[in-house]
Amino acid sequence: MKLCILENDYLDPAIEPTYKGYGTMFERLLRDAGATGEFDIFNTFKGEYPESFDAYDAVLLTGSRADSFSQEPWVLVLREKVEQLLQSGKKLVGVCFGHQLIALCLGARVGRAPQGWGAGRMAYQWLEPDMPQAEGRTDVALLASHQDQVFDLPEGARLLATSEFCPVAAFAVDDRVFCVQPHPEFVEAYSAFILDKRRDTLGEAQYLSCTDSLAKGHDGDAVARMMVAFIEGQSAAQTADA
Repeated sequence: MKLCILENDYLDPAIEPTYKGYGTMFERLLRDAGATGEFDIFNTFKGEYPESFDAYDAVLLTGSRADSFSQEPWVLVLREKVEQLLQSGKKLVGVCFGHQLIALCLGARVGRAPQGWGAGRMAYQWLEPDMPQAEGRTDVALLASHQDQVFDLPEGARLLATSEFCPVAAFAVDDRVFCVQPHPEFVEAYSAFILDKRRDTLGEAQYLSCTDSLAKGHDGDAVARMMVAFIEGQSAAQTADA
């Protein structure tokens, strides 16, 4: 596997020595899920991109504190790059901001969720139990941190995960696009750090509920295995025989 990770944010200096960056968090996650090969990380906020995407098997877009529909120059440049990647048929994986940006480029509506922040451990219905490495699951729990959402399923996409709070929680387009709103790369300690920063914004009741939810664990490793299978082009039959 040769993966290009477009890192769309930077970490708080207080936590950066521990987690390094979102790109590093994804590399750890995917390697723990069995991925081997080369991972190249480019920070789009700093204007970093590969000279060419041709050599990569897939491109992964991380989360960001920015809005996918922002008019910030760096976001507009990234959006143009994603549109070009979609046109070329390059495999794309999107998480949170990345999920929203890819959906936006596919013509879906994206905006501020009227129901407010999704945070802490959140549960979703998983709609494709036969997807490679899904292992028959019909639900998934992941750590979330978002105030924007994808409002429509992009044309030609199929819905992978949904909940009452977040109807378009994950989607795929053929074997080319795999997007997830919550964060499989988050660990509980990092999610707790983010919750502490947003305590006043969330309000005490939601903050305490979200913090308590972290003790229930999450399925980031399971979703990571699905991502690896998607990037490697595994079929359901291959994973069943493994």
